[in-house]
Amino acid sequence: MTTTKIQRYSESGVSAHEREHESEDEREEGVCPECGGNVISDEGRGETVCAECGLVVEEDSVDRGPEWRAFDSKEKDQKSRVGAPTTKMMHDKGLSTNIGWQDKDAYGNTLGSRQREKMQRLRTWNERFRTRDSKERNLKQALGEIDRMASALGLPKNVRETASVIYRRALDDDLLPGRSIEGVATSAVYAAARQTGVPRSLDEVAAVSRIDEMEFKRTYRYIVRELGLEIQPADPLSYVSRFASDLDISDESERRAKDLLKTAKEQGVHSGKSPVGLAAAAVYAGSLLSNEKVTQSEVSDVANVSEVTIRNRYQELLEASQDGGVTA
Repeated sequence: MTTTKIQRYSESGVSAHEREHESEDEREEGVCPECGGNVISDEGRGETVCAECGLVVEEDSVDRGPEWRAFDSKEKDQKSRVGAPTTKMMHDKGLSTNIGWQDKDAYGNTLGSRQREKMQRLRTWNERFRTRDSKERNLKQALGEIDRMASALGLPKNVRETASVIYRRALDDDLLPGRSIEGVATSAVYAAARQTGVPRSLDEVAAVSRIDEMEFKRTYRYIVRELGLEIQPADPLSYVSRFASDLDISDESERRAKDLLKTAKEQGVHSGKSPVGLAAAAVYAGSLLSNEKVTQSEVSDVANVSEVTIRNRYQELLEASQDGGVTA
């Protein structure tokens, strides 16, 4: 390089806008518009400069390469991807074509009558090809049901993915004969919520399901047993944050509620008790200890447990906290 000083377009008498149009073809060919030297890319600075005179031909360039790094050809092939990622939440894993319902072209113009008829025929055949057999139709209906219930319960995407995997396993193991699609889908949602640490109570899941509670419980026990799902007992602590958010209580009340539950677990009070009832009672007790006005009726509506349960668990939590040395 003959000089280390970087020259800018402003140093010449011609404006940068005019120089850009004049040298566009030269930049594409990798030739410096100033001295005709070779142009190189400085990826660290995001600039394209001349190797001879140091002219900055282009700056603030966008790195259009992948965000990942590969250290051999095999790893590069594994990490490379084209299009949207696959998902278990769709029966075809999102790999098929989806024809939009709008009768408009790419420019937003309305299609003519013959084109509309053609697109309608394409949609019909596309739908037939997407669900070619009864298993795919079953899976499509079930995954739609899982998405509906998860949305109604406010469950995140990872829970929906897990529920979809559980249902696919049940379908592959031929566990559906004699049971409804809605029953297995509801059981998959409940089990997935328990596995991912964002549980919902049986009553909450049954409220958004299209089957009765007895069928739901029976199907859930069957699916867990046949698939060998490892589901730990629900932790009352996992309900506290949601109840506290719904009641709009302070962080201090939430902290005290969690401390009460931790002490109760150490004392063994939680054994054989409903985790939802314990969490509701802890939230109620925590709000009282923080001098916040929260009634048992409000907690009962949020947690979907009776006020009698809250009062009973409340007394047990206070006794355990006194034995465990927790100060009010």
